[in-house]
Amino acid sequence: MPRTSPRRTTAALEAATAACAALAVLPLTASAAPAAGPSCSVTYAVNDWGSGFTANVTITDTGTTPVNGWTLGYSYPGNQTLQNGWNGTWTQTGRTVTVTNPSYAPTIDPGAAYTTSANFSYTGTNTAPTAFTLNGTPCGPPPSPSPSPTPTPTPTPTPAPDGPAPAVHVSGNTLVRADGTPITLHGVNRSGAEFMCVQGHGFFDGPADQTSVAAIKAWHVNAVRVPLNEDCWLGHSDVDPAYAGPAYIDAVRGYVDLLHRNGLVAVLDLHWTDGAYTGPSAGCSDANATCQKPMPDAAGALPFWTSVARTFKGDDATLLDLFNEPYPSRATGSETSGWACWRDGGSCPGIGYQVAGMQAMVDAVRSTGADNVLLLGGLEYANDLSQWASYQPADPLHNLAASWHSYNFNACGTASCWDAQIAPLAARVPVVTGELGENDCAHGYLDTLLPWLDRHGVSYLAWAWNTWDCGSGPALISSYDGTPTAFGAGYRAHLAGS
Repeated sequence: MPRTSPRRTTAALEAATAACAALAVLPLTASAAPAAGPSCSVTYAVNDWGSGFTANVTITDTGTTPVNGWTLGYSYPGNQTLQNGWNGTWTQTGRTVTVTNPSYAPTIDPGAAYTTSANFSYTGTNTAPTAFTLNGTPCGPPPSPSPSPTPTPTPTPTPAPDGPAPAVHVSGNTLVRADGTPITLHGVNRSGAEFMCVQGHGFFDGPADQTSVAAIKAWHVNAVRVPLNEDCWLGHSDVDPAYAGPAYIDAVRGYVDLLHRNGLVAVLDLHWTDGAYTGPSAGCSDANATCQKPMPDAAGALPFWTSVARTFKGDDATLLDLFNEPYPSRATGSETSGWACWRDGGSCPGIGYQVAGMQAMVDAVRSTGADNVLLLGGLEYANDLSQWASYQPADPLHNLAASWHSYNFNACGTASCWDAQIAPLAARVPVVTGELGENDCAHGYLDTLLPWLDRHGVSYLAWAWNTWDCGSGPALISSYDGTPTAFGAGYRAHLAGS
């Protein structure tokens, strides 16, 4: 979506990898914390695949004061061996496991919960730990205020995932599953990873845990698009190291894994990139990845896509959207020169840095051996696909799709334009509407657009599953439990009936 600045927030990250079919939530039996220590409870859940498992440990502050700085401890009775962890610093000595808070989440407020996760290997029996400590104090469920002869009911758990997500590839003008059956993507955009990190606030805007993903799934979607930041992924010096490089990559990879375990296809797009640009429609004057540029920079985008492709190589349930919203024609001065810049990159008129063209980015991904479906957005913030077929890059795998963005304020915003421009292209290659929405907090535009997309077999993902004010950009929800805005209510109702 064309924008000058995102919603800025200091919301704490609550990322967690969810339990799968083998989900087990184990109530603890340790005594409540003494008054001198933190008052807390812990739940322990696993996704076990036989030779290894993901452990998800949720700490809840059940007291009246914040826990400022925390260290969780527990021990395994078997040979469970730590492989890697996230949303905390995980270490293991013998059978004893210790997790300390990450720099971006040192505090757990009263009544709040925080989930930290790790992968382990094991042989034999995967027996769960039964005792935990927080800052050295035994941490278990708070005592009941009075004895009760009636057993406490078991809380209703978050619905279990039903993954794995389907592998996707291109067949003619259709996206298909591994068995060749067609799949049309209906989904949402989960904005935040493109701006939170570079602004020093964290990884995601709002929660990225199983509960939040279950709320997305409840809208009958099968795909989530996740915008990314070039500087954060590559670990550039302008980004706080706590949110850059390996930490950022692990957060993104963990969220994609969570989506997949819930049966959801992931779409990763390069949203904010480097390159100083102050020409027409400039979003910022900063050479760093703090806004949308007319085209990505070769110096950063090509290493970015090489790294992303290596990370998700073999994961065909993840689609790669090479650049969010190109607008090179506004810099170069004409549509013809804009399309040439779009495909070929290099030295483009009006752009003062070397551009990574679509062909170079396709080549960067394919050079790693990754065969993921690649999405390529057209000109004018991905709203103009008029010359997409004429300038389509070469792909030895023939696994390309066109990405189209459609908002009520775009030039191609009528059925006559869709009939003339989008329908002919959709007859040749898959078209994925990577973003759609309207800026009036209503759904009148969607009520016309969505049935048209359905009739033409075009996939679509609405902007955005975020809780900002509809007046500052299309927001589907007012709460991460899935409560819709008026705009979101129209989209949800359409998904329920499609």
